[in-house]
Amino acid sequence: MATIKVFIDPPRKKGKLAKVRFRLSDGRGKQFYYTSEIKVLPDNWDSKNGTIKAKVLFKAEERTAFNKAVADRKNAIFAVYDAEENKAVLSSKLLSERIYKYIHPVNGNPPPESTFLDIFNDFLEKHKLSEVRKGNYRVVLRALQRFELYHNKTNKIPLKLSLNILSPSLLSDIETFLRNEHSLYKTLPELYETVPESRKPQPRGQNTINGILTKIRTLCLWAVREGITTNNPFSKFKVGEDLYGTPYYITIEERNLLYKKDLSHRPKLAIQRDIFVFQCLIGCRVSDLYRMTHANIINGAIEYIPRKTKEGNPVTVRVPLNNTAKEILSRYPSENNQPLFPYIAEQKYNDAIKEAFKLAGLNRPVTVINPTTREEEKQPLCKIASSHLARRCFIGNLYKQVKDQNLVASLSGHKEGSKAFARYREIDEEMKKELVNLLE
Repeated sequence: MATIKVFIDPPRKKGKLAKVRFRLSDGRGKQFYYTSEIKVLPDNWDSKNGTIKAKVLFKAEERTAFNKAVADRKNAIFAVYDAEENKAVLSSKLLSERIYKYIHPVNGNPPPESTFLDIFNDFLEKHKLSEVRKGNYRVVLRALQRFELYHNKTNKIPLKLSLNILSPSLLSDIETFLRNEHSLYKTLPELYETVPESRKPQPRGQNTINGILTKIRTLCLWAVREGITTNNPFSKFKVGEDLYGTPYYITIEERNLLYKKDLSHRPKLAIQRDIFVFQCLIGCRVSDLYRMTHANIINGAIEYIPRKTKEGNPVTVRVPLNNTAKEILSRYPSENNQPLFPYIAEQKYNDAIKEAFKLAGLNRPVTVINPTTREEEKQPLCKIASSHLARRCFIGNLYKQVKDQNLVASLSGHKEGSKAFARYREIDEEMKKELVNLLE
């Protein structure tokens, strides 16, 4: 049986009106989206009932008219859907056109083509993505909006972004813009006044640009599958290869040196040091660590479902706690529904890790790839330390001991045979000698 959910996508600026949208679902895998011209202030919207909130001050006649308009539109959607004999051919775009003809039987003209923003929001609504990943996609959308503004300011022929006009040439222009966008912050500040970001733009490395282009490609392939467009510009445009340096991680000895460093004169820093060492002992991502509560401790082990794989193929990761991990936990008692540790903002956590490394004397030089220039450079360990180094410490040192990727992956949450896993381990000189000795 078909059902309809009514919702809105709140605008970025407070006080702006939002369009009322509808999602029609009919069994597994059948979902269609329709954006109406009906608008409402987000503060007045009752998301549970799809009406104006009962307790907000609103003229009675306007409240009645609005609620009736939403109810009538739901009925129209049901009527159009029920009347369709071959539902297999339906797409969100086709359904929207037929709803328009149903509402406007006199002229019967199709509604204007969905905007790039509409399609992008449909994509996010239809995919089961974590809020973090949705946020990452919205960063891409804002960059594309600024590209459109930039193009129209620097070219005589105006550009209106849509899936149908994307081409290899236009993607190349977008890639160039992404690479140089940081330099426009002072020369074209109006780009960032119109489509703001929470922080000043920084130079992007090629890996970051590749990630943005990959997200655009995912959107395009989805739109082709949904029948929204037949255009796939990536059939003739290749996203560049990511470049990674040799993985580095701290040794068990370095981790213990950090753990034993007396930070009694810096009690707040000592807490974050303890959290980092605990992360080294369970190997989770920082996003998973920050979601953990005492309820994640089950029979002497940490159990959790990694957020990165939660929506795809969820697997429960269970990591037994060693004595050091238990010792750290004993210092920070918590209830089942409370955070496992006194966490701080992730960026401040990373800053604290660097400071703790510096005080512990962990400053050995490490060869890394500069993400912007893609050239090798030497950096002291204390300068590049971050929360992800804890995950590397866990994976790298375990792999060095057991040399079994699948066994370590079962503790780190990687999929079996994951290509990404290779970035966390180092085939060092000692391991090479052991392999060669097998030939004797």
